[in-house]
Amino acid sequence: MSSFDYYKELGISRDATQEEIKAAYRKNALQYHPDKNQGNPEATEKFKKISQAYEVLGDEEKRRHYDQYGTHDPRAAGFGPSGGAGGFSSMEEALRTFMHAFGGGGDSVFDSFFGGGGSEEAGGQQGASKKINITLSFEEAVKGVEKEANITNYVCCNTCNGLGAASANGIKKCPACQGRGQIHQTRGFFSMSSVCHQCYGQGKTITDPCKTCRGEGRVKKKQTLPIKIPAGVDTGMRLRMSGYGDVGERGGPAGDLYIFITVKPHDVFQRDGDNVVVEFPISFVEASLGCKKELPTPTGENARISIPDGTQSGKILRVKGGGFPNVRGKGKGDLLVKLLVETPIRLTDDQKDLLKKFQKLETERNNPLQGNFSEKVKVFFSE
Repeated sequence: MSSFDYYKELGISRDATQEEIKAAYRKNALQYHPDKNQGNPEATEKFKKISQAYEVLGDEEKRRHYDQYGTHDPRAAGFGPSGGAGGFSSMEEALRTFMHAFGGGGDSVFDSFFGGGGSEEAGGQQGASKKINITLSFEEAVKGVEKEANITNYVCCNTCNGLGAASANGIKKCPACQGRGQIHQTRGFFSMSSVCHQCYGQGKTITDPCKTCRGEGRVKKKQTLPIKIPAGVDTGMRLRMSGYGDVGERGGPAGDLYIFITVKPHDVFQRDGDNVVVEFPISFVEASLGCKKELPTPTGENARISIPDGTQSGKILRVKGGGFPNVRGKGKGDLLVKLLVETPIRLTDDQKDLLKKFQKLETERNNPLQGNFSEKVKVFFSE
């Protein structure tokens, strides 16, 4: 089994998104990088652990194996001898992971080693995405609703407008990488790139940090957000509000806000995709003679249905367009009315006498299902 919990090592929950995993790793990696903590063996060990955690959790397949087996042993997790899930044997592997995570917009091995991706001028890293859960009533899911959500996230510092410095003069281009955030080296036929050891990929250094945000360019703030829930959402759906996550450090773009939907069950209606199913009881006489009935729909309006004579229990009638609106605007589902013929109980003597008289008048034509069943039984036992 793994000697430490990868999720705890990065300070994230087990259902964290890939954006949250990457943001947590970058934050920790910058804090514990060996160049920033020279002579500190504990920071060095921490850096190796968080790099190992990111190597596994940042890969969807490796993460699934880790969640299933709870181990980073390649043989137990099934990664094979080169799967990369085992413990890092050297600082070189941890630094390679660090370089991949900060190696430009593509975050690929080839971008990191062969100079692809990224821009000449490095910018702030994108902030982490956030997620919240919202529970809706059945009626709210049918009609759509606007909700308010209280969240606490990083917003742009108003004092320095996200610069992180007390003034524009307090920001200097990194002398080591000339603002690119990467150091380029040529070795033989290959041009190699690595994260700048001085600015850690930022491309700039702050000599006079803002006193409000202490150089981060952002501060934590509680706020109330209006969230418009479209009609037709269902449990398990996820909505995205672009740019409503954490603002990145030093002017970096904001992450997104993800809203996970849960819809409470209804006492009468059951959802089936965009259709809605309702069980509607009718009497024995109504089923026999036929009738017209009114019943409520999920939207609160009434629908009128015609029940033909001789209706059997379990028959389904369809009310076109009486279901949920499709959340992507592709029409509406139907209301499916499942008829349940109710057998009368607690009969009076007069009622029993009438039924007995009716029973004497019944023929096989009145009960075709019984006749068909009898014929099938006869054939079965005659074989």
